Amino acid sequence: MDLSNLKAFIAVAEMSSFSEAGERLHLTQPAISKRIASLEQDLGTRLFDRIGREISLTEAGRALLPRAYQIQEVLTDTRKALTNLSGEVSGKLTFATSHHIGLHRLPPVLRAFTRRYPSVALDIRFLDSEAAYEEILQGRVELAIITLAPEKSPLIQAVPVWDDPLDFVAAPEHPLALAKSISLTDVAQYPAVFPGGNTFTHHIVRRLFEARQLSPNIAMSTNYLETIKMMVSIGIAWSVLPRTMLDDQVMRLPLPGLSLKRQLGYIVHTERTHSNAARALMSLLDEEAS
Repeated sequence: MDLSNLKAFIAVAEMSSFSEAGERLHLTQPAISKRIASLEQDLGTRLFDRIGREISLTEAGRALLPRAYQIQEVLTDTRKALTNLSGEVSGKLTFATSHHIGLHRLPPVLRAFTRRYPSVALDIRFLDSEAAYEEILQGRVELAIITLAPEKSPLIQAVPVWDDPLDFVAAPEHPLALAKSISLTDVAQYPAVFPGGNTFTHHIVRRLFEARQLSPNIAMSTNYLETIKMMVSIGIAWSVLPRTMLDDQVMRLPLPGLSLKRQLGYIVHTERTHSNAARALMSLLDEEAS
């Protein structure tokens, strides 16, 4: 089985498009089609159904995809293991991180890394923490620096780096901000803008309300914390934001006895061989944690 054909198969399966798969692999669409046809001939079965402009995996294609990932991961790990023998920190390091961490936590770490290891080419993918978690599980990135999940898969090693205190916030003119004293019950009565329901942060905050048998009045949601901050600052809702984002546009709501935080850190797959570059970045993150 030709590995370049297998790589083309994975790209088409993920993109559901021959042309977009070609763009990813820097090949023409006819070249991608030729590789898929060659793979189908080798296996003696059709891997994709092509109905109009729609492309979908056949039953054989669905069976092949997880095995294709395994073959690709074994090859990648083998290359890394052989490269690691030299001890050289070089090559390409593909990792994922969230926009918030990329803006507020990572710059000093990456500045130190690039100065110490100038031969490493960084391929940074900005994703929601939940999407980055899946990328690690699927073996598509080597390392992810994200909001850590409250509950993790046994295939994931999670290492905390930063405690990230969360505060209830509102615009200075919001009724909650003007009140002399408030409780979580008071907060729950006003409209809120929340992180998306699929996010780890959303689950952390919702559990706080549920523990007190309350339900927040979620009027809208978005995964982008900067957007949440903007919507809070204009006075239409309250929210929960990392303390690092507070300024004169949004103010912390005094809620005595309540403490809320999430952990930020890095995750890796427990069954994956790590490149020297990944180990070097993890070492710097460990230094940051200590």
